[in-house]
Amino acid sequence: KDPGKVGYKNAKEKDIALDIVLKVGKILEKEPNIKVVYTRKTDVFVDLWKRGKIANKANADLFVSVHCNSHTSQAYGAETWVLGTHANSRNFEVAKAENSVIELEDNYKVNYKGFDPKSPESIIGLTLMQEEYLDQSIQLASIIQDGFTYNLKRKNRGVKQAGFVVLHQTYMPSILIETGFLSNKTEGSYLNSEKGKQKFSESIAKGIKKYLNQLDLNTVTSQNSTKNKTTEIKTTQKVEATNSSVKFKVQIASGTRKLATKSYNFKGLKNIERVKVGNSYKYYLGNT
Repeated sequence: KDPGKVGYKNAKEKDIALDIVLKVGKILEKEPNIKVVYTRKTDVFVDLWKRGKIANKANADLFVSVHCNSHTSQAYGAETWVLGTHANSRNFEVAKAENSVIELEDNYKVNYKGFDPKSPESIIGLTLMQEEYLDQSIQLASIIQDGFTYNLKRKNRGVKQAGFVVLHQTYMPSILIETGFLSNKTEGSYLNSEKGKQKFSESIAKGIKKYLNQLDLNTVTSQNSTKNKTTEIKTTQKVEATNSSVKFKVQIASGTRKLATKSYNFKGLKNIERVKVGNSYKYYLGNT
C-alpha cells in the first residue's frame, strides 16, 4: 500500500531501497564485528514506529534508513539527513512528506501519541530525545555523503536536518539517506539499474565501516586487573609524597577529531579536558 516515490519508467522506491539495503547487509555481514538487523527483507509494509522499535530492541549502535527522492522538476543528486529542526520551510516540507506515511498505519494516532505530521510544533518535539546522538549522527552522515560525492560522483546536496519520525523513534545515532531522484530520467534509470544499486550499496557499506573505524580509534579498552590497580595506587602515593606538583588524570580517548567536551560525547561523563598533542587531541577525566 506504500510504493514510496514513483519515478521514471514506473521505478518504485520500495523496490530500489530494499535492493540497496539487502546488498549493503550482504557486504557488512562479511565483517566479523558487525551484526546486521533488517527492518524488512521482503516487499512488506512496516510501520515507522515499528522500524525504530526493531532497532531499539536489538540494542543497535546505528540506524540507517535508505530512501529515494522525487520531484516535479528534473532535480538530481544525493543527500543525507539527521534529525533536527531548522527554521527552513523546505526542510519541513521534506519531513512532512516522509512522515505522512504514518497515516496509512492502523491506530497511528495512538501509536504516535497525538503526533501530527503536518504540524511544525509536533516536529520540534521530536528532536529532544535524539539530541545526545546528534554529533555521531552528523559524523556518520558526513562520511556517507562524502562517499556519494567523491567516489560515486553524485551531485552533492549536502547533510541536512529535519524532523523525521523514523529517526525520532530510535535511541542511537541515526541517519536517513536519499540516494537520488527517481523522477530524473538519468538518475532514475541509474538507481533502477543493477550497477547503480550495487555502487550505492558499496558506498554506504564503506561509509559505515569507516565510521566504525573512527570510533575504534577514539576508544580505550578498560583494564580490570587488580595487580595493575595496586601498582598504580602505590606509585601515586610515593610520587605525591615527594612531588605535590604531579597531577594524575585518566586518558579516556584520543584522535585527530576535535570533539566538544560535552557529556553527550563521552557517555555522560562531565568535566572532560581536551589537550592538543601534535596533530591529535587527547581527552582526560579527573585531576588529582
